[in-house]
Amino acid sequence: MKNWIAAAMGLMLAVSPLAFAQDKADEKKAAAAQAAPKAEEKKAAPAKEAPKAGEKKAAKAAKKEQQKKEPTAKQKAQQEKMRACAKDAGAKKLKGDERKKFMSTCMKG
Repeated sequence: MKNWIAAAMGLMLAVSPLAFAQDKADEKKAAAAQAAPKAEEKKAAPAKEAPKAGEKKAAKAAKKEQQKKEPTAKQKAQQEKMRACAKDAGAKKLKGDERKKFMSTCMKG
């Protein structure tokens, strides 16, 4: 009789986490269902103001285009040096720390 009671208690303890997991899943679904209408309202609201937002984006893009500058001669030289060093490191099939060390010394010298 004691063995039967012990087995029943063990079974109850083993099954209880599954029940709690199910409750948490149900709570998450309910929370998601409540949040869904709010998300739809947020999506609907900007649609009314879309032309204004689109105009702002177009203006920002035009401004950025005007602000883009060509690299200076010093920057171009640095880029060319970096390309040459990378090409040499690739030809030597260097990887990891060896490549990093090579690139460092190549860029300095």
